[in-house]
Amino acid sequence: MQLWILGARPRTLPAAFVPVFVACGQAISQQTDQQKMWLNALFALIVSVALQVGVNYANDYSDGIKGTDNDRVGPLRLVGSGLVPAKLVKRAAIIAFGIAACFGLLIALSTTLWLLPIGAVSIAAGWLYTGGPKPYGYFGLGELFVFVFFGLVATCGSVYAITQTIDVETWLAASVVGLLACALLVINNLRDIPGDTQANKKTLAVRIGDRKTRQLFYAMFVMVAVMIAVVGISDRSVLIAMLGLVSVVPAVKVVAAGAKGRELIPVLGATGKAQLVVGLLLAVGLAI
Repeated sequence: MQLWILGARPRTLPAAFVPVFVACGQAISQQTDQQKMWLNALFALIVSVALQVGVNYANDYSDGIKGTDNDRVGPLRLVGSGLVPAKLVKRAAIIAFGIAACFGLLIALSTTLWLLPIGAVSIAAGWLYTGGPKPYGYFGLGELFVFVFFGLVATCGSVYAITQTIDVETWLAASVVGLLACALLVINNLRDIPGDTQANKKTLAVRIGDRKTRQLFYAMFVMVAVMIAVVGISDRSVLIAMLGLVSVVPAVKVVAAGAKGRELIPVLGATGKAQLVVGLLLAVGLAI
């Protein structure tokens, strides 16, 4: 059980929680009170977590069978370490995606069936990130995938599931969520530059190099502050989320000090915590 929990990469789960928390804050501000709609919020959380876990297991499987994780310096990978057979990890990914599909279907049946193709594309994107003959994660498109699917789609989809409306403020808040999720991926890929280079996995970090990847990490949080400020023009209570950016200072200091390899492992956890803090404060700001 401990192996499977580690394989699910719990430090990345804030990327699944934050979109739904923000969606709930938006729903509260719109005074949504239908019990059915709030049940959809629970379903949206299950979908989001299941997709995140499914993507993590799928990446573990695909990278493992390609040999990308043979010299990994990050957290344990099930297939790469040889501790769990690849076929079992693949099965776990399929089960997680299946759970997401089932609860996504429940949401679609109570709102609109147009959510079904969006869900199907999300699952396909999760698998093809490192899977398939030409995984786009190996060509530097991982950050774009995360911004779109764990930011825009996850947040706007969750808001629609609860309120059946999407406005400009929702899109802006979703952009904040997407940038926070991207920061998590950027620091992960910064740590893995040596191994990914050797394995010919051309992530964005490998393509632009160590120095520019660190600059990109800082830029993500600058953009988060800018987007929060933009939302705050019409909704001042959202500016409370700015306080959450203080939580990222320890991670930024370590990155700025030039930490590499295993030294960056704690930064992944710190970035995830910062993502959660900023996301929760953003949700509170939207709610009040």
